[in-house]
Formats: sequence, C-alpha cells, structure tokens
Amino acid sequence: MSVQITASEGGIPHDTLMAVGLIGSIVCLYLTYLNGATGTDVFSFFGGLAAVFALIWGTDTIKHLCSYGIGTGVPSAGMIAFGTGVIAMLLATQFDGMYLAPIMAVVIGAIVGFVAGFLANNVMNMNIPVMIRSLTEMAIIGAIVIMGLTAVMAGGFGFDALSVTMVQILGPLEATSYASSLLGGCLIAVAFMLGGIALQHPFNACLGPGEQQDRTLMLAAECGFLSMIVVAAISFAFVSMFAAVISLIVAIAGWYYTYAKYIELSRRDAYAWLNAKPILEPKGEA
Repeated sequence: MSVQITASEGGIPHDTLMAVGLIGSIVCLYLTYLNGATGTDVFSFFGGLAAVFALIWGTDTIKHLCSYGIGTGVPSAGMIAFGTGVIAMLLATQFDGMYLAPIMAVVIGAIVGFVAGFLANNVMNMNIPVMIRSLTEMAIIGAIVIMGLTAVMAGGFGFDALSVTMVQILGPLEATSYASSLLGGCLIAVAFMLGGIALQHPFNACLGPGEQQDRTLMLAAECGFLSMIVVAAISFAFVSMFAAVISLIVAIAGWYYTYAKYIELSRRDAYAWLNAKPILEPKGEA
C-alpha cells in the first residue's frame, strides 16, 4: 500500500498543464512541417518549443508520481519516459509522409506507456494509484521531446531524413551516407540524454518542503531551452546556416528569460523560507 506525500499545494491543476503541454507541443511539431511547404528549414526551431511544452507538462507528471513516496525514483522515471518514448518516436516516423508522425507518436506512446505502467503495478506489484496514467503520459512526453529535439537538429523527423544524408565525393558527385546521418552518428542518443536530464532535474532540484510549482515549472522551461541550445549548435552540421542561427537565437533568448525568472522565484522563496527581509543590492533593488 503506497502513501501519498503532498509536495506542494495549490497552483495550476495537473489536467490543465497536461492539456496545455499536449496541445502546445503538437501544434509546434506540426509547424515544423512548414519546412517542407516552403522548401526551407528555418522553421526547425518549432521542434525545440514543442520539447519545452512537453517538459513543463512532464515535470508536473513526475511530481505527481513521486509524491507517492518514490522521490528517489525521479531519475528512473525520466529514463523510463525516454526509453518508452524513443520506441514511439521511431515507429511514428514511418507515418511522416502522411503528416501523421506527431499524432502517431502520441498514440503509440500512450500504448507503450500503458503497458509499462500495467506491468509495474500488476506484475512488479508497485501498487501506486497514478502509476499507469503517469507512465502513459511520460511515454508520450518522451516521444514528443525526442521528436522535437530531432527536428531542431535535422529539420524534420521522417525516418529517411534521420537515417540518410548526402555527401559529396570528388567534387560535384554525391552519394548517400548512413554513417554521417543523425541516426548513424548516434545523435538520437544525445537527444535522449538531453531530454531525460531536462525532465528529471527540475523536480529533483526543487524537491522539499519549500517546493513551489511555479518555480519548479520555470526550471523545467529553463532546462528545456538549455537542451535546445545544445541541439541548435549540433544543427549547424545538418541544416542551413540561417536555420541553425535562428534556432540558436530562440534557444538562448528563451533560456535567458527563464533563467532570470527562476532566480527571481528562488529569491522570493528563500526570503519566505527564512522569514527575513530581502537583502538590498547596491542600486536599491532586491
């Protein structure tokens, strides 16, 4: 029998965060299809924004799951999310030609996550009331995050785009190469780890009696943009210089804003926890 431990009270309901995260990430993933419609790859940065939406939702999901006394299981939850999510993401790429890859990632992720949650509760006897729902959500989140970060690096998420690139041979001659592709170079593993750390870190860092939802979610957004900076830098090897620069600018701007807001919220909660007045800076600002 598990016991729920409430990490913090109030704030935005989880169902609302799930709806915003799911709809926001799906819309952003579909906006990356503008690359094909316009014959460019400048809209790749929408994949990173999709990952940020999903990570904010996923951080609250982990908080709900780990409120049942498995706080040390936060890293495990992040790895399960992306282990099941990568299966859903790779299978969903087969539907890219029909513009169904984002939707199929959600559907396949839900199936894989439900099976993982059912096995955890009914075979491993973990008996956590929110286990099946949480693992279902996290498999979807893992698939969306990997798909979004992949879109930033490769400009899309079709299997052919991920597995084959064109390389020049003897000047004007070109040939296909698997080794220099995103999958051949194991860059999907980079997306896996960047997403996994960004998903599990925020609640792990803010966990405790002073945990506040807005501060935790702001850290989730900051970690998402930090991961986007890395994949935007990698994208210089796969997409046009202009598209990579746009992704990098969006990622840095998003990271700077969320980092500043996170520090502001951390100071607010530190003042409240210590029951002390803010220490004034030399210019008179807190």
